[in-house]
Order: sequence, then C-alpha cells, then structure tokens
Amino acid sequence: MADAQQTQQTRQAERDVSISDPGPENQALRKLNPNSNVPPPTDRGDIGPIWYSFDLAHKRVQEGGWVREVNSTVLPTSKDLAGVNLRLTAGSFRELHWHPADEWALMLSGNARVTVMNPDGTMFIDDVNKGDVWLFPAGLPHSIQGLQPDGCEFIAVFNDGDFSEIRSTFLLSEFVARTPRDVLAKNFRLGKDLLGRLPKKGLDIFPATLPGSLAQDKAAIGGRSVESPVQYTFKMATMPPTQTTPGGDVRILDSRNFPATKSIAAALVTLKPGALRELHWHSNASEWQYWIAGKGRMTVVMNEGKARTMDFNANDVGFVPRVAGHYIENTGDTDVIFLEMLKAPQFIDVSLNNWLRRLPAEAVTAHLNLGPDLIAKIPAVKELVIQG
Repeated sequence: MADAQQTQQTRQAERDVSISDPGPENQALRKLNPNSNVPPPTDRGDIGPIWYSFDLAHKRVQEGGWVREVNSTVLPTSKDLAGVNLRLTAGSFRELHWHPADEWALMLSGNARVTVMNPDGTMFIDDVNKGDVWLFPAGLPHSIQGLQPDGCEFIAVFNDGDFSEIRSTFLLSEFVARTPRDVLAKNFRLGKDLLGRLPKKGLDIFPATLPGSLAQDKAAIGGRSVESPVQYTFKMATMPPTQTTPGGDVRILDSRNFPATKSIAAALVTLKPGALRELHWHSNASEWQYWIAGKGRMTVVMNEGKARTMDFNANDVGFVPRVAGHYIENTGDTDVIFLEMLKAPQFIDVSLNNWLRRLPAEAVTAHLNLGPDLIAKIPAVKELVIQG
C-alpha cells in the first residue's frame, strides 16, 4: 500500500511544479540521461552506482597511443571485473608485460599482432582484427602491437574489480631496469658493457618498426616446434549467433566454445530499435557491460523493492549485481550493440518469461493475478532478445 502511494505521488509530482529544477543544470548530461534526471515512478531507493563512462575516465596519452580505465575506484559496486580501453598507432607496442589477472579483450577497430608465451616455452602469435577476441591468462607474458593501416583500439576486461593498468601491470622494461647489472649479465650471459643500451625506465606504450608478415614471425621463432597447443584468440563478431530473433541476436563466448577462457564469459548483444534484452538475472555472477553502439536504458531491481533506471550510450559501462533482475531496452533509432561480461566459466542467465511459463498456471495466477489465457501469451520459449 505504501509503495502504491509513493508511485502515485511520484506520478503526480511529474505533472506539477515538484519536478521543476530552477537551478543550474548540465544540459548536455541531462539530455543523455533522461531516466536519471526524471526517474520512472517504479524506481525506488538506492542500489549504488550502475553506470560510468570511459569518456569521464582520465586518458593517459603517450607517444604511440593512450589508455584509460574503469575499475572499482570509479565504479565501486563492481568488485569482480574492471575494464581498460587502449589505443595503439600502427607499429606501436603495449610493451611486453604480464598481469595478476586474466585479460579478455575485444578489438573495437583496426588490426594488431598479439603474442603470449606458455610456461613450457611454447608461443602463440596471431593477428587480430575488429570483432576478434583474445584471452591472456594471469601471469603469462604477452604483447600487443598495432598494425597497418591505423593501428588498433580495444576494450580489455580483467577478472579483478580493483585492476589498474598501471598498478597491476608488470613491465619487461621495469624488470630489467630494476635488476642489478651484474645479475643481468649473469642471467643473459652478456658482458656488462653490452647492458648499457637496456631501458632505464618503463616503456609502457611506445612506437616501433612495423613487423613482417605473421608467417615470417612464426617461422623466426621456430615454427611448429614451439607452437602453442592453446588457441588464445577467437573470431567472436563473425561466429554464428547463439540465438537470433526478430529483435536482434546474441553471441555467447565462454569456456564451452573458447576453452582458453576459464574465468570470463561474455555475450555480444545486438538490439534492433525498440527491442528488449528480456527480463532476466544471472545466477552465477554479477554483470559488467561495455556499450559499443546505440543508446538505451536499463532498470536494475534489487531485493527490498529497490530499483534504479539509467540511460546508456556508446563507450559507457553498466553494472548489475549478481542475481539482480534487469532488462536492457533500445530507446534509439539505430542498433544497440553491447557486451555482457561475467566473471564465470560459463554464461548463465535465468529468464523471467521462461520461469513463468514452466510454473503451473494457478501458481502464476495467484502471484500476478493473470488468468490462464493471458499467461499463455507470455513467450514459452526462452528469447534472449524480444522484438520491440
């Protein structure tokens, strides 16, 4: 009864002077976030932040590219996953390095060459293009180099909400710069006089000469004799959709079809204008989103009747706590494309429609006051995307 009264009062407030805001406003931000500025009457309480944008994150620019991050510092509700957006010009390196967390990345534009070495010394080298994914396991040394014609840009997701691209990255250049020269000489079996050319500080992102062909690089390191038995890249954007409906499609990538990824699962979702990523929740993990294109809105519903609606645009990050009900709706006139990321070996979601149609009709009627004829109209087959 109290909730119904609050909803009625909110609706009344939207129609009268209560909603007015005569003070200063950031009109550009307000235009991008109408559902935050004037929330729907169904919103209630505080569930914590569910939105941030890479366009608000500090961009660290170096010769050869730039990098920015969204982690628990700016999105404190996200404890399991963090994201890094990085750009490399043609020829430039994200230098040889490793992390204490797994790195899952999607190429947003351009081309790059990636390398990763296994503990047994076998090497993986591949060229990745827009829509391709790589997975670098925690602790394994790897590199990324932008290729012609215009380098690359990618979004990398790490299975640690506190991950920082500076604090959580171990650089080759820093390792050698901070190791005594006599130890380096002994380790490399080189004379101390030859070590003066080694870097004195971290290189991080830096320009370099473009590499030869992929075949030349593979041959140069030993060919098949040192080839990694593990495939660390996957062509996600061109894989057959896991499900296609009139409203869009979903491509799911997890340990079942990409064995290298054991702790991060993903779905690449496309929603046509007006379409809905159906009401659902994830039983095994919280959800971290990266919005690639379009605009839409999401409502997250928590326990105790708390709910929050936010608007999203390209380059935004969304967050949904584990088992919290939610949907994503395309509110624009172009396709919405976004990533759903879970810190889990498998992508698992629970469909509200599917649940209601699997229950005895009388149980649903008792809860929702819907008769059997209306219940029968709810989609019986699990549809990840519902047409608008």
